[in-house]
Amino acid sequence: MNNNFGDLPRARSRGLRAIVFAALLATGSLSGMTYGADASVVAPPDPVSEATSPGSPTAEDIATMLNVRFHVGLQEAMKIGRAVVHAAQRDTISPILLLAVIAVESNFDRFAVSVAGARGLMQILPSQHKDLVLRTSDLNDAGTNVSIGSSILHDYIAASDGDVNGALRRYSGGAKDYPRRVAYRLNMMRTAFNVQPDSPASEASATFRY
Repeated sequence: MNNNFGDLPRARSRGLRAIVFAALLATGSLSGMTYGADASVVAPPDPVSEATSPGSPTAEDIATMLNVRFHVGLQEAMKIGRAVVHAAQRDTISPILLLAVIAVESNFDRFAVSVAGARGLMQILPSQHKDLVLRTSDLNDAGTNVSIGSSILHDYIAASDGDVNGALRRYSGGAKDYPRRVAYRLNMMRTAFNVQPDSPASEASATFRY
């Protein structure tokens, strides 16, 4: 997978989105998408609405970026885009922050497994989240994994009184440089989507808005 985002101007994004959706419609994948075996964990919206704030990327924007920059297949990219937008709306988290976390955790490989047994896009550790990860949960499924990961991150942010850096350190299991790594990916995501940050984030210290 390619980690080099570069610039993705709006005009080019619109053209690529049109190509993505033409391909998706041709295969009938928009109407036939599923979100994993455990329907109680994630209930994807239909249709997908705009993200939580003006200027935030839509599911189509995300799918286009993942296909072009990370070489994720069109159908899989759209599943991730829908899952991210839905979770962001439900948990009042920036979809760009969720994407940055996924980029750090798995580089958008839904089959990623860590040495500790964390699985999927957001590297969910079943043994640590038994209340959210049911026996029927398919953590390789984009919708299920992002839904659970977003819920965990949301709870950590709340427990940290809104301190996203603290929540990110907790999400990573205590890695001190984890917020910096996420901030670096966050800035690349903002560039890819041509989104201006509310507060500039440096590689050393990030200010997040969720």
